[in-house]
Amino acid sequence: MPIIVDTVRISGFRGVRNFEMSLPRVAVLIGPNNCGKTSVLKALQLSLGDYSRYLSDEDFHIDGDDNRSVEITVDVRLVATNEKDERVNAFPKEWANEFGDKIQADLIGNQFFAFRTVAKPQPAKAGFLVERYTLQEWVNFADWTAVTPLQSQKFSARSEFVPFVSIDAQRDIHQELNERSSFVGRVLSQVKYDKADVHVLEKMISDINDEAVAKSIPLARLKDHLDSLNDSFGGGGSTEVTPFPKKLRDLSKNFSVHFGNSAASSFSMEYHGMGTRSWASMLAVKAFTGLMEELHKAEAEPYHPIIAAEEPEAHLHPNAQRALFSQLFDAAGQAIVSTHSPYLAAMCDLPNLRSLSTRGGHTQCYSLIEGLADEELKSLHRQVIRDKGEVLFAKALILFEGQTEDQVFPAMFERWFGVTAFSKGVNLAAVNGRNYAPYLKLALSLGIPTVIVSDNDTKNGVSSKVDVDGQIAKITAETTLKLTPDWFQLEYLTDPFDFEAELIKACGLQAEIIDSFMLMKEGFNPNPQFLAAQRTALEGMNDDQLVEEMRHAKTRYSGFLADVLIENKHAKAREAIVPQAIQNAFNTIEGWLN
Repeated sequence: MPIIVDTVRISGFRGVRNFEMSLPRVAVLIGPNNCGKTSVLKALQLSLGDYSRYLSDEDFHIDGDDNRSVEITVDVRLVATNEKDERVNAFPKEWANEFGDKIQADLIGNQFFAFRTVAKPQPAKAGFLVERYTLQEWVNFADWTAVTPLQSQKFSARSEFVPFVSIDAQRDIHQELNERSSFVGRVLSQVKYDKADVHVLEKMISDINDEAVAKSIPLARLKDHLDSLNDSFGGGGSTEVTPFPKKLRDLSKNFSVHFGNSAASSFSMEYHGMGTRSWASMLAVKAFTGLMEELHKAEAEPYHPIIAAEEPEAHLHPNAQRALFSQLFDAAGQAIVSTHSPYLAAMCDLPNLRSLSTRGGHTQCYSLIEGLADEELKSLHRQVIRDKGEVLFAKALILFEGQTEDQVFPAMFERWFGVTAFSKGVNLAAVNGRNYAPYLKLALSLGIPTVIVSDNDTKNGVSSKVDVDGQIAKITAETTLKLTPDWFQLEYLTDPFDFEAELIKACGLQAEIIDSFMLMKEGFNPNPQFLAAQRTALEGMNDDQLVEEMRHAKTRYSGFLADVLIENKHAKAREAIVPQAIQNAFNTIEGWLN
């Protein structure tokens, strides 16, 4: 890839007050709803594309005091890269010719082309004034809004060689077939044939029309009657009935797309579901950009399309989402995708994820910390993304050890807050052991505040507290992550308990535990005598025996315990059901969310 848009800065646009984001060749934007993903794409479209014609008063940022921004500012920087997408010193010849004297160099001699887009209302006129200026320097982010570009650096036209291709979330190839401005329409507008080919093809169409009329009694009869028009014109005319367009240039007017498993089961797109129609619409974009690339290459011109796709996963099942990602983003240029799909996010290299968050009241961007070794990246992907990809979209995260907690924590959350964890945007994740470090590195890198609720026991001679404290100390020493109270909290169960012991010895949930065991046993033997004997045996156990019974049946009884806690037939207060360490975690989460 000879160039790349490597950085964008935005100020005063929608919910974006002051924002910077680095961009790889394929960037995947993630984050909860209303965090600014669409705003970033539209700001880029304002700078690089045609969004200025859609601009409205609502696009100008309104701060906490209800003051509207007087202007929107978007800065974009393009740099030269090699085939590995690594930045290089100078633009290749074709791009140097295109950017010309707009190219600048930083203090170490690396070339760049940066420009600012400024949008302002025009009080005396309807609409908005949108202007672009070449930037002579690329300053630190803290100082960028203080830069005033020179009037002499103003330029008007966007580069046709760096087109911004926006794929809207509401897309439907069936509607686009009849729109000349759609990507399908723009592909059809490029259809051209040599004169000799036109003659041959139109002769074939004429033969097909004659054959279709001759073999159809209604059409043949219609032609015979229409031939009576000769009487009105002195016998000098003739009628043609053309079921198919007579002229090749008219074929696109009735252009259609059919799809199916075979020719016999192929149907027009209007009869397919929105998944197929949406997918086909995005593949039409790929066809268009591929065609443009070939045309520019034939003219020895540079070409770097920027494809911005909003929620490409809409209407598609998981395997189709994965296939689409591979199909759409293996082409030339650059791609920026906003998504809520853990399947699409899992297709992306972790360093290419960009997590957007509105913590602090305005949109901010987070990405994976630098300096992680390849093996560590593989570990993150294997242990987190592959099995727990939904954590990427959490507003906050609670981590815990294992299988029992995985079933019971959601029930305790619901008892505490009165709503499910998902409804608050909180993800609860078991790490299946004590290995919290990969989850914590990923979450904090991506701006997801995290609480760990750890056991406080000793297993195989190793203290849980010593182990986990050591992991936290190592992350603090070896990374740039800030494990401060506004981002991270560590809670331990009562010393020296694991989760099972905490429920019995600290919370006194013997009755709830026995009820959950009885529900489990009832499932495989509903005999009343058997159940009575089982209850008597459980009620006769002391606390240590009951804890051991729980440890031996973790995956079998814990789901029933969750149901028992939700039902709460013993009418206990939430403080009596939820262990203190988990109460602390929930209170911390509530503070973060508020």
